[in-house]
Amino acid sequence: MTTNKKIEEPKHLEKKHEDSERVKRAIKIATKAHEGQLRKSGEPYINHPLAVKKILEEWNMDEDTVIAGILHDTIEDTDLKLEDIKKEFGESVAFLVDGVTKLGQVRKNMDDLDTYLPETKDNFLRLMVATGNDIRVLIIKLADRLHNARTLSALPPDKQRKIALETLEIFAPLADRLNMGRLRVELADIAFSYVDPKRYDYLKKLIEENNKLASRALKQIEDEVSELFKKEKLEFEISGRVKSVYSLHKKLAKHNQNMGEIYDLTALRIIVPDVTSCYLALGLLHSLYTPMNERIKDYIAKPKQNGYQSLHTTVITPNKKIVEFQIRTREMHQYAERGLAASFYYNEQKLTENYKQGKIEHLPTNLLWITELQDAAAKLKEGKKVDLRKLRLNLFADKIFVYTPKGDIIDLPKGSLPLDFAFRLHSEIGGHVVGVKINGNMSNLNRRLEQGDVVEILTSKNQTPKVSWLEKIFTSHARQKLRQILPKDQQI
Repeated sequence: MTTNKKIEEPKHLEKKHEDSERVKRAIKIATKAHEGQLRKSGEPYINHPLAVKKILEEWNMDEDTVIAGILHDTIEDTDLKLEDIKKEFGESVAFLVDGVTKLGQVRKNMDDLDTYLPETKDNFLRLMVATGNDIRVLIIKLADRLHNARTLSALPPDKQRKIALETLEIFAPLADRLNMGRLRVELADIAFSYVDPKRYDYLKKLIEENNKLASRALKQIEDEVSELFKKEKLEFEISGRVKSVYSLHKKLAKHNQNMGEIYDLTALRIIVPDVTSCYLALGLLHSLYTPMNERIKDYIAKPKQNGYQSLHTTVITPNKKIVEFQIRTREMHQYAERGLAASFYYNEQKLTENYKQGKIEHLPTNLLWITELQDAAAKLKEGKKVDLRKLRLNLFADKIFVYTPKGDIIDLPKGSLPLDFAFRLHSEIGGHVVGVKINGNMSNLNRRLEQGDVVEILTSKNQTPKVSWLEKIFTSHARQKLRQILPKDQQI
């Protein structure tokens, strides 16, 4: 790494001190409870909860979450009772342990791979709703899954494949929805190596060979950029970034396996102190190299669907080398790597009463689906029905963010149409649509919305809803709302 001046870590990411007395007590209780138990690898079982503890600490989680991680398997696998945990460590820890235990029970006695994943997704989602009033349950479960994935080699091949498929279909997307990029990459790559080992090995070798060929050229570019940034007195860190195997696999599928279309196999990442410096760095890069204009992406002004922020640019050097740069602040980098677990939105609230009850206030827009999960949990407690199909769509499907003319952000599933947007705003608006402007230009109701679009719905009180609009709707939410307001003679 070439570094000018070290950019300080945010205070909320400072390393923790040694274990507290509560954590030590939890380790002692878990060690005694799991005494004599072994993992499939033959090692003492206590190694697993201790590994989960370490992962949660690396994610800078609070003490109750760490303790719940240590105890997360005790209710299901030992004689320890939930009441014992509640008495010893309090209601919050007990709730977290109970939630993780319930999530773990989803996959019991499900050995048919043809039905396993669909059933698991639905059952997992139901229990996510049931435990959704505390998102820390999911974070503990992700830490549990990460260590299990890392030790998957100890299981027989059929179990390896089943867990790997589940990891690709459920846990890696969940990590992505929480914007935990580092976790998503590791889970997906480990799982892919078991699901399709030949393809994994081929792509891994391809990446390694490309890195060897590109290393000298990248070093020269890194030196040139560093020299310019130092001359301009810009604080920065610069380092290489290698594309993950599974990400390359998915990208090649989009480009008909044409490696010539993959420009970001290796890239350089630049970290600067603040947003202004991000744009300054971008300008300096473009003064040094020729930018490929169609590949300049501003994810700071318009974040990705999971909240990821960064500037991306692909440039051509005088030696005709093509290289991608990512430019971001330290805060953006930590959020891209660790998501909610590292987010200041989360950490600032650890001492509040709402947090202690599992509620996270002032979530960034990209994490509002968590609020939907919490609202669904409240409805279930009141005996009301919950639209699991909508929640499943929101959690497991790709999403886009579009804007109202006033700048309000609306999240929708990828593939949504203007009427989906209109009904998301309000049924009264959806029922009186006469047209739409997208990015200031008149468009039609069949046009798929794209990330970052500014959408203005045109309405008239004289307009009435039509059954033909069902063909111009993508989401089940909008379809349901339209059916509710259709004239009686058009009800279907």
